[in-house]
Amino acid sequence: MSPPVALTIAGSDSGGGAGIQADLKTFAAFQVHGASAITAITAQNTTIVSDILELPPALVRAQMDRVVEDLRPAAAKTGMLSSRELIEAVALAVHELGLTQLVVDPVMVAKSGARLLREDAVESLRTELLPLAAVITPNLPEVEMLLGRPVSSVDERRAAARELLALGPRAVIVKGGHAGSDAVDVFYDGDEMVELAGSRVVTGDTHGSGCVFSAAITAGLALGHDTLTSVREAKSFIQEAIEQSLRLGQGHGPVNPMARLWGRAAAPAVEHSPS
Repeated sequence: MSPPVALTIAGSDSGGGAGIQADLKTFAAFQVHGASAITAITAQNTTIVSDILELPPALVRAQMDRVVEDLRPAAAKTGMLSSRELIEAVALAVHELGLTQLVVDPVMVAKSGARLLREDAVESLRTELLPLAAVITPNLPEVEMLLGRPVSSVDERRAAARELLALGPRAVIVKGGHAGSDAVDVFYDGDEMVELAGSRVVTGDTHGSGCVFSAAITAGLALGHDTLTSVREAKSFIQEAIEQSLRLGQGHGPVNPMARLWGRAAAPAVEHSPS
């Protein structure tokens, strides 16, 4: 058996709900072998991120080199890249290693409210990494940080998707989960503008949702699916992961990327509101 390989370049979440841990679980759920390049070690749980140790850019690059030279990932994704130096090192590696099927999840703030991206790194993210992406997956707060203006309604999401595509990625999905009134994501690749609706799940246990969604897209690309197909499947996957989110800890519990494997029998009851 020789499954496709996907590489995640992201931070480690000691609570297991987001970052590298969530990405690897998601890859496994898609029957994709997950490899990793850890960018930072965090001390966190469902309520707080108390410490972050950023790894040296040279060590992050070495991890990427060793994975690519031997395992040849079919797709890759980025998550937490906390500094300008890390972003620049990863962007150079992505270019030199030929990682063309790249999903960029522009992680900026944790569910607990802790900032995960330094202010001086936003411009490097915008100019160095986004142009290398097959698809970028910002939520609305991240879109606002990237564009410097409020974005809320579906029409504003459509306009933001066009503006973000002009920064260089081959496709954009503007996630609508933070909108409050709906769960409509907007996909745009320069040819198609597609709205992807989902049912809103009333739960506070959504830690890792962005990581799982972007990892699911990455897994789809690794399996050879086109970008829009990968995004559609990821939308369905994260819907199930949120519906069966885990009531763990005293804060924001994690979504459940293993939901499909565990089955619905043990799924906790959740309240739905229509999108």
